[in-house]
Amino acid sequence: MKFGQWIGVIATAAALLLLWHLREVVIHLFAAVVLAMALCTLVGVVQRRLGCGRPQALLLSLLGLLVLLLVALAAVVPPFVEQFQQLVQQLPTAAERAAGLLRQLLDQSNRMLYGQQAVQWLQQSWGAAGTATDPVGSGLRGLLGVAGNLGGGLIQLLLVVAVSLMIAVQPTAYREVAVLLAPSFYRRRLRQVLLQCGEALSSWMGGVLISSLCVALLAGIGLSLLGVKLVVANALLAGLLNVIPNIGPTLSTVFPMSVALLVSPWKALAVLGLYVLVQNLESYVITPSVMHHQVKLLPGLTLAAQLLFTVLFGPLGLLLALPLAVCLQVVIREVLIRDVLDPWQRQGANP
Repeated sequence: MKFGQWIGVIATAAALLLLWHLREVVIHLFAAVVLAMALCTLVGVVQRRLGCGRPQALLLSLLGLLVLLLVALAAVVPPFVEQFQQLVQQLPTAAERAAGLLRQLLDQSNRMLYGQQAVQWLQQSWGAAGTATDPVGSGLRGLLGVAGNLGGGLIQLLLVVAVSLMIAVQPTAYREVAVLLAPSFYRRRLRQVLLQCGEALSSWMGGVLISSLCVALLAGIGLSLLGVKLVVANALLAGLLNVIPNIGPTLSTVFPMSVALLVSPWKALAVLGLYVLVQNLESYVITPSVMHHQVKLLPGLTLAAQLLFTVLFGPLGLLLALPLAVCLQVVIREVLIRDVLDPWQRQGANP
């Protein structure tokens, strides 16, 4: 290679190394891009329905989101907070009842196998393991840690929202900045790839919103029929956690099962069966019907993406694993396969 080509290779390697050290900043910027794409999708819908210009559509979209937020704060948040507080208060009781059932089962099993002496030793070991050495100090340290994490997370959230609003105001200008970073011969092609990534993200976000609403509605109806308390809190949690694929639905079963365990173990099993049914309906009926424009990902690739991006970026990587995988699938298909491997194959076929 020539001297200029070596300089280009070294500069590319240095840029990749810098991006690796700044990966937390990169994942926050990607979160801002995802939020901006959601807002741009809403703006596009308003433009098509009302036939107005983009500035007016953006203003109407922001006003509509603000009104929805105020309505949610006024009508939804107070009962949700109240029910969620009751839920948190009842979780220790549910855990204690589950521990009591497990202890009783172990006691009966050990009486049958080893006699009364082994049962007394087991009870002493169980009680010793449950005592805390310094409950006040550990609780204070945990409270300070939670407060620090919440403060840092709130600042990061505000920064992400601010950047997403800036991108939504002038999306074309920011896209052209990214296009200018590519060589001149590839800028037109990169612009097409970025547009396809935006379309894939828009279709994914619309499908996730509809499927999450359906999951929340089905969970609320099912829990009401089963007579489980805190229906609103559990239904909202099911809809919100449905955004996190595979892991989120599993986590959403913990809260209603804990509440149902206060009434009867059989009711907890009924709640588990309900959530399994709802998730199967969401996976095999709801999602295929509402995501007909979505970029399809294989389940194995989805799980691999969650593991990889969680290791690289932490909890935020798990939350953004699916949109990251959607964009990477578009980039691999368009850039690696069509622009690199397909011409390479054609050149190899022609001697």
